[in-house]
Amino acid sequence: MAPERSSRPSSFKKAIEKRKRVPKTNCPFEPKLLIAAPNWPPLLSYPSQENWRVVIVPNRFPALTHIERCSEAIASGPYLSRTGVGHHDLVITRDHFKNFAELSPEHATEVLAVMKKRYEELAADPCITYASTFYNWGAKAGASLYHPHYQILALPIVPPDVQHSLNGSERYYRKNKKCVHCDMLAYERKVKKRVVLETRDVIIIAPYVSRTSYELRLFPKKHLPFFEKTPGGVMREVSHLLQKTLGLITKRLGDPDLNFFIHTAPLKHQDRYPYYHWHIEIIPKITILAGFELSTGVDINTIDPDYVASFLRPK
Repeated sequence: MAPERSSRPSSFKKAIEKRKRVPKTNCPFEPKLLIAAPNWPPLLSYPSQENWRVVIVPNRFPALTHIERCSEAIASGPYLSRTGVGHHDLVITRDHFKNFAELSPEHATEVLAVMKKRYEELAADPCITYASTFYNWGAKAGASLYHPHYQILALPIVPPDVQHSLNGSERYYRKNKKCVHCDMLAYERKVKKRVVLETRDVIIIAPYVSRTSYELRLFPKKHLPFFEKTPGGVMREVSHLLQKTLGLITKRLGDPDLNFFIHTAPLKHQDRYPYYHWHIEIIPKITILAGFELSTGVDINTIDPDYVASFLRPK
């Protein structure tokens, strides 16, 4: 943590530009164009294919390809790689101008419910080990289209960052016989410095040592390893607090580009992960990684998480 670095002189500082609404003309996610596209009909739709509010379709430009055999390891000299076999889905909401924070509460809950259903389907695929779900809002966050949409990449591996989280959680569990995230949440609720929002079943915190400025994390309070096994009532609260938090970020930080993503236990061998606690990480694009971070893997954060929580917390 180096908050004093926020006072550095800069020739490049500028205010966050006001987001420009891109017209829906020729948007490929508008219903008339979407139903004429080669990736229609949808994999899932709610409430129906004809009158959908949320659909899941295969990405026309996928990072992974679904074929009738599983991913294979390929050795080449000192290198080892795998074929990119899996699924790359898009979760699309109907309204071109409403991101997750602006949906009705019912509609936002439907988005998470459809994702949950897709996880259940992917768990039955013998070639899939992990499902990564994320949202890119704005060009700096990696979005290529204005129309709000989410992505689910079903992978033949457990991603390195997730594996790191699993390993740390397991080490703590073996040593202390408790979930590290449950202990963290109990401590945060006790000291009350970094809690932004909470309800009976869900809590939003600014992590004790955040990797990036204004990073936030959402946890169900109950110990739940798997996103797809979250009870409906808890998921409604997840949706409610996620919407409220994104709204606070928009209001207090000037609608920055951002990502949020789900970290959950793997889809296979689920009895191996009693120690994990699923959560959502929210990362506004306020700062960028520079030479020190890229060369060392050590992150410098110029905004104290205690300040982040007090700044974003509803007054």
